[in-house]
Order: sequence, then structure tokens, then C-alpha cells
Amino acid sequence: MAEPTYLVSGCMGCIGAWTLYHLHLEGKRAIGFDLSTDRGRLDLLLPRAAQESITFVHGDLTDFAQVKAVLEAQKVTHIIHLAALQVPACRANPVLGAQVNVVGTVNMFEAARQLGIAHLAYASSIAVYGNAADYPYRLLPHDAPLLPRTLYGVYKQANEGTARLYWQDHALSSTGLRPFTVYGLGRDQGLTSEPTKAMQAAARGQDYHISFGGKTQMHFASDVARQFIAAAEMPLNGAHVFNLGSTPISIGEVAALIMEYAPNVRITHGDAPLPFSEGTDGAALYNAFPAHIYETPLAEGISQTIQAFARLA
Repeated sequence: MAEPTYLVSGCMGCIGAWTLYHLHLEGKRAIGFDLSTDRGRLDLLLPRAAQESITFVHGDLTDFAQVKAVLEAQKVTHIIHLAALQVPACRANPVLGAQVNVVGTVNMFEAARQLGIAHLAYASSIAVYGNAADYPYRLLPHDAPLLPRTLYGVYKQANEGTARLYWQDHALSSTGLRPFTVYGLGRDQGLTSEPTKAMQAAARGQDYHISFGGKTQMHFASDVARQFIAAAEMPLNGAHVFNLGSTPISIGEVAALIMEYAPNVRITHGDAPLPFSEGTDGAALYNAFPAHIYETPLAEGISQTIQAFARLA
């Protein structure tokens, strides 16, 4: 029987780095696949000596032959597909955004199909939903209408459709996860990275202003990575997509928690909420993975993050 081998695409991103970290801690064979060779985020989590247990492949997700060759050569048994260009990059270069986010995802599904890999986990996003005003409910169920307002969201919706058709036509099962506001070491890009940047500033004894307000759901990057690993390891029949849970919290409360652990700094925030609904309903995920839900209490996650930034500083 083949040794369980996990391919993590987009491994140099925040969630990708945390996924490699947890695979390493669990003693599992991990293949990191990314066009970037910058290990800066992973270096925050693992010393270089520990990273020697990981196989890094410099590769282009848009090249189908290369994707298939890596899966085949490394004898991959589990796929955690996280690679994507984010909202600003997709807006600036829609063609490249579609090539990476849409074609790249098709390449991963098709390579898995051709090689007989029966299941994969992949990252979707709450960007598949519309603005808060588009819905009559406060927490969005996983099957709420998809009304993306960005190209990034459109591309992620296409990925969910790709997953559905690969199940319909080829019985290739998949589990997609839609994170909201991810925080923790390595979360350094995008508007919703600002709470993490506030934690980093606090660890340095510096004040910080979070530009938005309102309520959001906070997901500890470590938990998100573990949820993706579980999604890859426990196939469900069908093409499933789940929201992550947790109780929505105001940015004011987040700022107060940061200041509780760094009392000599001042964390402020803006008034305007993010354009999304304040949260999503994780009930379907809880029902599907009742013994494998990872939700570190926010106060504990913030404390761990500030302490880690302080050690690194």
C-alpha cells in the first residue's frame, strides 16, 4: 500500500504554510507545490532544519502536464488545493486570475482523475456570496445563493461548479471550504489581514488602526489548515462545499482582546463594516465532521499569535 502523501498547492501562502506545518507535526509526507520559492511564511512556523522533511516542487499550476507529472512522480494520495490569486491580483489581471484560479483548478481535478486519485480538498471562499444587502438572513447557510461581486468570487464559484461536474461525470469526490477572516502568523495580505497586522504591531509595542468595523468571523489559520487536512482525509460522497463556523464578533471586541494581551498599545478601528454578511453558518460542516471541527477560542488564538510575534521580534 502506498505511503500516504499529501500535495499542498499554494504552499507558500498563509494557510498553505500552516498546512505543511501540521502535516510535519503529524509525521506525514508532504509535497509543497508553488510557483513561489519564498518560504517566508513557513519560516515563521518551522525552522529550516524541520523543513527538510518536506519536498518542495517549484511548479506552475496552469501547466497541466506539470501538475500531472508532480502528482504521478511523487505518488500523491491526498490533494489539498489552496493555490489562487487573490482579489486585487484578479482585478488587476483578469486573464492571469482566470488561468490560475479556474484553469489551475481544472488541471488539478483532471490530473487527479487521470491518475485515479478519488478525492481532493480545495479552497473556495465567502467571496462566492454577494453583499450583506443581498440576503434576508444574518448568517449565510452553505447553500445560500451565490452572487459574487468580484472576479475572484466568480472564479471561486466556477471552481465549485467544476467540483460538482467532476463528481457528476467521473465520481471524483471533493470537499471545498470557505474561510472568512483568517488570522495568525503568515496572514499578511489583503484587507482582512489587518487584525493580524494589529496583533503583530501590538507584539512590537506599537499602536495600529484597523480600517474597517462591523462584525466578522475570525478563523485561526492553524485551525483552517487542520480543517483542510481533515477534508482531504475523510472523503464524502459528492461534491461538498462548507462554510466555516464560529460566532461573529465586532472588530471593536477584537481590538479590545488585542489590547488585553498588549495593554501598553492602542488598537483602533474604522466604522464601515466589510461589504459581506457578518458571518456564515457552519452547521453543515459540523454535521459532516462532528469529531473533526477545529475552533480555537478567539482569545486563545489572539494570545498565541501575539506571543509568537513577540518571540519572532
